[in-house]
Amino acid sequence: MNTSLTSAPPSRGPSEHEVRAQIVEAATEYFTRYGYEKTTVSDLAKQIGFSKAYIYKFFDSKQAIGEVICANRLAAIIAAVTEAVDDVHSATEKFRRMFKALLASGRELFFQDRKLYDIAAVAAASPWPSTRGYEEQIRRLLTDIVVLGREAGEFERKTPLDEAVNAIFLVMKPYFNPLLLQHNLDSADEATTQLASLVLRSLSP
Repeated sequence: MNTSLTSAPPSRGPSEHEVRAQIVEAATEYFTRYGYEKTTVSDLAKQIGFSKAYIYKFFDSKQAIGEVICANRLAAIIAAVTEAVDDVHSATEKFRRMFKALLASGRELFFQDRKLYDIAAVAAASPWPSTRGYEEQIRRLLTDIVVLGREAGEFERKTPLDEAVNAIFLVMKPYFNPLLLQHNLDSADEATTQLASLVLRSLSP
């Protein structure tokens, strides 16, 4: 009696997710070395060993690759800010820590990954969806802090919530927006400390 053996299924190639991750990893390294503006999709294709057409199966443009890298970096900043404010209960202290953490994270990106900072600056100038999402997350964090402060009696309640949040957002923007921060680094520590105090005085009941 002959027993037929079922052959093992042929090994599959890397998943779409794995290929995308490989492209993003290689692009991050290449952008770090040469800068976003000076890099082309052809450069990335040569670096990775893929054809340009193959890269376009996963990303429709260089900007789409940059979007992922930028979103990853901005998400890391939001995570650092969230961690900084999570372990305090006072809305006043949360706001001070939020402002400080945004500046510290942006400065770290500027000095340690200067070429990648340039991607964030390009994204902010357009603005790319990743930047708009980043700013929306900052608005939500600010809203939560203002609401907490009002409920605890730390902050006044007469000003409409959206008006108060928007005003604070505009005060902070030069110190968290990558395009603007690079022009405000020299005096950023003193300025953010003073502005935080000014904002908190305006919020007092």
